[in-house]
Amino acid sequence: MREFDYNKLKNIKWDNEILRLVAQIREYKGKQTLFLKQRPAALEKLVEIAKIQSTESSNKIEGIVTTATRIKQLCIKSATPRNRDEEEISGYRDALALVHESYEYIPIKTSYILQLHQVLYRYSGRDIGGRFKNTQNYIAETREDGKQFVRFTPLDPFETPMAIDRICESFNRETDNCEIEPLILIPAFIIDFLCIHPFNDGNGRMSRLLTTLLLYRAGYAVGKYVSLESKIEKTKASYYEALEKSDIDWNSGENDVTPFIKYILGIVLAAYRDLEDRVSIMESGALAVDLVRNAVNGKIGKFTKSDIMELIPSIGKTSVENALKTLLQEGVIERVGNGKATFYFRKN
Repeated sequence: MREFDYNKLKNIKWDNEILRLVAQIREYKGKQTLFLKQRPAALEKLVEIAKIQSTESSNKIEGIVTTATRIKQLCIKSATPRNRDEEEISGYRDALALVHESYEYIPIKTSYILQLHQVLYRYSGRDIGGRFKNTQNYIAETREDGKQFVRFTPLDPFETPMAIDRICESFNRETDNCEIEPLILIPAFIIDFLCIHPFNDGNGRMSRLLTTLLLYRAGYAVGKYVSLESKIEKTKASYYEALEKSDIDWNSGENDVTPFIKYILGIVLAAYRDLEDRVSIMESGALAVDLVRNAVNGKIGKFTKSDIMELIPSIGKTSVENALKTLLQEGVIERVGNGKATFYFRKN
């Protein structure tokens, strides 16, 4: 079976792009405490927004969808699942809440990974939650002519339990040794998890839950306030491209983890930048119309009312709508479309 030894990572000479990304994220980590002390009530609204976006986006990547209204109802538990998609959305909601609230008490061990997977499928009628795969789950792609082909062959089911044990053991050993940068170690662990593909279903969603969990445990809490899953969903093509590049020759242990590390670091840095922008807007103490004006001035291209509400969770929907009307009257922005298709753009 393939060997797993993250100690090898310390001998790799990382390129300047990775070193720069790590340095920038670590700088934001230093600012993190300051961010969290500012406007705690408003930041709690960011938490609720991030939970909804993360639940929606992580499932959407896998083709699991429902309406925006139902997503919100399910996330605040004012509705019960109506179908299989909503069962899996509800499971992700619970698993994510567990990570948010108890990350310090969720060690990186096989038994806990299985329990987290069980939570993911607690509403499902399928009896697969908390169990490793029992059949080979080839990763297939479809050509332009409609024919499928196997792009990647994960480990066989009989190898899976031991493989998960080994990546957890190696990860924990290197975490304790403190010789490898956690921002390097975490994506390396995640790419191995994805290539093992340990479950019959739910591997992608579990990988994103584990990414958030590992970042939290390393002191990077940005995923609590800005959805990492949403950023991944919006750059899904780049996500799969990085994954494909990093799983080449994985079975022989000769794969290059660099593309996937760069992708994940880019996502984390983008989330921290968003958090800084949102805290900055909230800290201005201005009137609602001025807060919206500041948010609009930071936008390039088209944007929606929801985009502005996400940036300024400290003010309500009605205040945002009134502020946008004022900016329309002032000629600062222009509106295009009606209803759900409505968007705005700056005129100058």
